[in-house]
Amino acid sequence: MLYSFDSHAKLLASIQESTDENLMTAVRDECTEALNELYRRHHLTLRAVIGRVLHNDQSVEDLLQEVFLEIWRLAARYSSEKGKALGWMITLARRRAIDRLRREQAYFRVGERYQKETEQQPESWTQCHGHEDIEFSDMRRILASIVATLPEAQRMAIDLAFFKGLSQREISIQTKIPLGTIKTRLELGIRKISAKLKEITGESPSLSIAA
Repeated sequence: MLYSFDSHAKLLASIQESTDENLMTAVRDECTEALNELYRRHHLTLRAVIGRVLHNDQSVEDLLQEVFLEIWRLAARYSSEKGKALGWMITLARRRAIDRLRREQAYFRVGERYQKETEQQPESWTQCHGHEDIEFSDMRRILASIVATLPEAQRMAIDLAFFKGLSQREISIQTKIPLGTIKTRLELGIRKISAKLKEITGESPSLSIAA
C-alpha cells in the first residue's frame, strides 16, 4: 500500500514538472492527472478567451468544461511540431466560443423576427389567432414551445443543438448515435420548426447548426 502511495506521489510530481507538450502526450494516453494539471495551469487563461466572445458567466463556465472534455477527446490531433500546446488549446477554446455565439445569435434572430412580425399585426389578427400565439415575446420560449411538439428523437437533437450549443458531431459523441442519424433528425426537426414559424409569422427563417 505504501509502495502504491509513493508511486502515485512520484507520478504527480513528475506531471507537475512536465511541459505542456508532454502533458498533451500523456492526455493522449488517457492520463487524467495530466488533464487535471493542464486545467490547473490554464483554466483561467481559457476562461478569459471564452469570456471575450461570450458575455454570460454561466455560458462561459459551461463551455470551459466542454473545452477540456474536447481536449481529452482530441488530444491525438495535437502535434508539438505545429506549435505550443497552450496555443492549440486557446485556438480550440476560441473556435468553440465562436460556434456557440453563432448558434445563439441565429436563435435570437428567429425570436426577434417573430416578435417584430407579431407586433406589426393589426388588432383584428391578434383577436383571430388568440393571445397564446403572440404572448411569446421571450425568444427562448418561442422555440421551446415549437420544439415541444416534435417527436422525441428530433426534440432531443434540437434541444442539444440550440439550447445546449452542441455541434452535430458533439451530439453524436454524447448520445452515441451515428452522425448521419443525428444530421437527419436535425434536418427534419428544423424543417418542422421553420414550417411552424412560417405559419405564425408568414416568413420562413433560415436556421443552421454547426457540423
